[in-house]
Amino acid sequence: MPIEKTLVIIKPDGMKRKLAGLAIDRLDNSGFEMIGAKMVSVTDKLAREHYALLEGHGVFAAKEKFEQLISFIKGDFHRVTKHRVLALVYQGENAVKGVRAVVGATDPEDAAPGTIRGAFGRICHKHGYYENVVHASGNPEEAKREIKIWFDPGEILED
Repeated sequence: MPIEKTLVIIKPDGMKRKLAGLAIDRLDNSGFEMIGAKMVSVTDKLAREHYALLEGHGVFAAKEKFEQLISFIKGDFHRVTKHRVLALVYQGENAVKGVRAVVGATDPEDAAPGTIRGAFGRICHKHGYYENVVHASGNPEEAKREIKIWFDPGEILED
């Protein structure tokens, strides 16, 4: 089994609702090792670089949907102080797939009850979006790309 690294972000909705500790507890108990952690103030540039591959594709083909995604990760929807998120790097055998299993399906309504999104995610029908608490890399290539965006090499502590 390959040893992989993967990125997890506790999003502004998770930070505002004080769910970071609960999410970390579930991730740590899954057997993966946290090798990087930092608070990050999400700028427009960082948000756009992170989500660059989604722009113009799928549900984000519509410009307004993509802009909503950018505003969400920056904390605009939640009025989070200084747009802070908690960025984490986990490592382990098949970490990308394993962490995604702990995190659950992107849509909280589709996420299993024991997952982070299934337990803590919610749908905001009034505003037309859902809060899914965390971001987790979707595949190993995406994980490598995202970790480079969010972390400098010296910020990741691995054996």
